[in-house]
Amino acid sequence: MIKLYEKGIYLSDNNEIIAEESLPGHICKEDAKKGTIAWSILAAHNTSGDMNKLKIKFDSLASHDITFVGIIQTAKASGMERFPLPYVLTNCHNSLCAVGGTINGDDHMFGLSAAQRYGGIFVPPHIAVIHQYMREMMAGGGKMILGSDSHTRYGALGTMAVGEGGGELVKQLLNDTWDIDYPGVVAVYLTGKPVAGVGPQDVALAIIGAVFKNGYVKNKVMEFVGPGIRHLSTDFRNSVDVMTTETTCLSSVWQTDDETRSWLALHGREQDYCQLNPQPMAWYDGCIYVDLSAIKPMIALPFHPSNVYEIDTLNENLTDILREVEVESARIAQGKASLSLLDKVENGRLKVQQGIIAGCSGGNYENVIAAAQALRGQSCGNDAFSLAVYPSSQPVFMDLAQKGVVTDLLGAGAVIRTAFCGPCFGAGDTPINNGLSIRHTTRNFPNREGSKPGNGQMSAVALMDARSIAATAANGGFLTAATDLDCWDTVPDYAFNPAPYKSRVYQGFVKGATQQPLIYGPNIKDWPELGALTENILLKVASKILDYVTTTDELIPSGETSSYRSNPLGLAEFTLSRRDPGYVARSKATSELEKRRVAGDVSALASVFERIQQIAGQENMQPLDTEIGSMIYAVKPGDGSAREQAASCQRVIGGLANIAQEYATKRYRSNVINWGMLPLQMAEKPTFDVGDYIYIPGIRRALDECSKDIKAYVLHDEGTVSEISVYMESLTGEEREIIKAGSLINFNKSRLV
Repeated sequence: MIKLYEKGIYLSDNNEIIAEESLPGHICKEDAKKGTIAWSILAAHNTSGDMNKLKIKFDSLASHDITFVGIIQTAKASGMERFPLPYVLTNCHNSLCAVGGTINGDDHMFGLSAAQRYGGIFVPPHIAVIHQYMREMMAGGGKMILGSDSHTRYGALGTMAVGEGGGELVKQLLNDTWDIDYPGVVAVYLTGKPVAGVGPQDVALAIIGAVFKNGYVKNKVMEFVGPGIRHLSTDFRNSVDVMTTETTCLSSVWQTDDETRSWLALHGREQDYCQLNPQPMAWYDGCIYVDLSAIKPMIALPFHPSNVYEIDTLNENLTDILREVEVESARIAQGKASLSLLDKVENGRLKVQQGIIAGCSGGNYENVIAAAQALRGQSCGNDAFSLAVYPSSQPVFMDLAQKGVVTDLLGAGAVIRTAFCGPCFGAGDTPINNGLSIRHTTRNFPNREGSKPGNGQMSAVALMDARSIAATAANGGFLTAATDLDCWDTVPDYAFNPAPYKSRVYQGFVKGATQQPLIYGPNIKDWPELGALTENILLKVASKILDYVTTTDELIPSGETSSYRSNPLGLAEFTLSRRDPGYVARSKATSELEKRRVAGDVSALASVFERIQQIAGQENMQPLDTEIGSMIYAVKPGDGSAREQAASCQRVIGGLANIAQEYATKRYRSNVINWGMLPLQMAEKPTFDVGDYIYIPGIRRALDECSKDIKAYVLHDEGTVSEISVYMESLTGEEREIIKAGSLINFNKSRLV
């Protein structure tokens, strides 16, 4: 089904895979590297003149209502006067306006006023989810788009799109660049044709299961090539493509064809088509060989999209596999709640309590059509099981309604809702306590479905394709693979009607900037002042997490907390709340020590500084010149969302550094840097504990000298001192200056002086 090549490969004529050792000697590898689609797009957007050190300018930007307020506030504080490129502000995350009084609606009005003032594109609530709008109206061949959502992926339309934290969008708004080393490029070679009933989520989960844990594509570009592509519709490709985020890749791109041209033409944008193919000889740093005809209906069990099984395999080994998930759930809940799955086995079959088809991965036209085919004339039943379907945009909803598909789904007992991302991050359709939900959405991280273990609540999500979800619904909630049914008819052609966009979307980039003042609700707060980095630092260990990976959902929970994303200090109260509830108090206590230091008082740490001055070479260390901050240790933090608040929440309550073995994603590490924190790493296991101090002398000098080995001293709580070595992976010159300035905001302000 899926094969990973241990070494790089050459692709000849987009057809033949050639191992490196088998290639004729006259082929130049360096030239062949330039034969990928990724190379051509990156080269066209690079402003550095050096393809090894890229400085990228994007064609457009995209944000939603959890992130755009902070981005605009930061850019405004940095001197921005108008949006220099198309910037789409969608309202698909907090669109229910259901938590926190008026604050969600206030964010939407702020977004509209910002689009009017600075010349942006504003998509009101319920009109489209962010990525569907960008596909329909913005993406095109050879383009690059930057979004503040991790699932910013439009590769199936020939666009290399990247999800990053808000700081990287601020740089684009200030006419700066996205700076990275040239990434590795991995071919995803598709062959064969999916069998009836196998959908895009099945293909995506199979790939994620093969590459996530071994880091095969981490921070690399996935380039989809091969003869199998011609058997996939654009909707199918889009649904696979958006899930590449869960592999931890950097971006993705697909070769394009007449199918791509037709889809863009349908949306009135045939001029945005560009034929993209690898050159006759192209070198890839790896290859994922996918036989589409061998893929079966898949399920990703809690609590990660990589926890993948064929549905048939799960059914054959049901109790053994479910028992393993129960063990993991007990570890996650830490005794605060419980989740049982074995009690959901009835007569040897797994019965689930909820189904959801939604968002950028599940709500596409063809996925909803397929669900209706399975449910036409059937019933979801009147037991505990429920099914909700969220079409991804109003144009998609309109055509489904005109074709009678909505009637078919409603008649089966499904609930139809408007375009909304909430079920994907815990802000809508939270299942019952001890419930299991099956979803065609993007993620199934712990508590991302909205439960709160701290309150004794716990439920879970398994990811599946819309086809198998509908088959399960038609079978009364008993887990059923779509291939068990014979109902997968030809999909009727989609008729795109842009009327909802023409009626409701504010096209400010065309209209230009105005004198419209920004409209602030009472919850929208400015970023607090952040200090510059001092020559020496003293870190208080505020949390120590030894899990294999720590997601951004654990660093700052999703769900109802998203309502506070426009209030930096208010949101920070939720930091690590579901993983380490004591962290906030510890970090805030450390922040108070730093405030006292700035005011000239270090008496509360007199004994600590005396111990430091007893270390050889530190006799002349000046306590008043040593910044004090909190620190989180995590083995591998940052898997998941691009939300910058996973870092900014640490910073605004005293965070000064993270220490990790490695960072799960580039986007989280970039967020740490842009908020003025040190992205430290250490190879050894930590010898320090919560409550210990870590003193790092000469940290500014280490940044200036790009030091590979930074000496630090652990002041253990019991009175002893030990030495450790930390380091930082490659930092650009600008990144070093941002850290020294204390934040991207400070760095930008300094350039205005």
